[in-house]
Amino acid sequence: MFIGHFAVGFAAKRVAPRTNLAVLIAAALFLDILWPIFVLLGWEKVRIDPGNTRFVPLAFIHYPWSHSLAMSMLWASGFALVYYASTRYRPGALMVWGGVVSHWILDWISHGPDMPLYPGGPRVGLALWNSIPGTIAVETLLLAGGVGLYVAVTRGRDRVGHYAFWAYVFFLVSAYIVDGFSAPPSSVDQLVVVGVIASAVLILWAWWFDRHREPRPVR
Repeated sequence: MFIGHFAVGFAAKRVAPRTNLAVLIAAALFLDILWPIFVLLGWEKVRIDPGNTRFVPLAFIHYPWSHSLAMSMLWASGFALVYYASTRYRPGALMVWGGVVSHWILDWISHGPDMPLYPGGPRVGLALWNSIPGTIAVETLLLAGGVGLYVAVTRGRDRVGHYAFWAYVFFLVSAYIVDGFSAPPSSVDQLVVVGVIASAVLILWAWWFDRHREPRPVR
């Protein structure tokens, strides 16, 4: 799952309008922010494996610390507590918690049976990635719904708030399409570095344009 995680961040803005979108997207991506760091540290393992699923050429060999259900709930609680302690904004803290856990749920739907329930525990997955049309349809619908909810509750205050937002959506869709038809990464190091840079850029970009948007007036 890729753009589906962004959809969760966009949709959460409806419940937590005072929380910057960057925080909500960071929550939805949080397990994938941790994962490349843990791979670099040698705590988790992935292998380039074209054909492992029809959509993603990767075999996730060992990643219980970033991607097990139990750990996702622990990471969610930590993130939400830190956010609440710094803002005292309960809806935002709840959406942060839900965003982190939603990552496991969406990955459970898309991955093969490699998603751990807890470190050392059974691994599960519904393998949506084995259907290319199904994967694209589900992620596209999720993103459309999330963006629709975001647009329903916010509006651009200026050109940055309008054009930088729509450029962001266009970039997500374009990157998703290009990635789906690109050759597999040449190495795990390349995969990890690109993932870290992309997450940082996309979170900062969301922080930038969301500061230039405002709540839509209630009719």
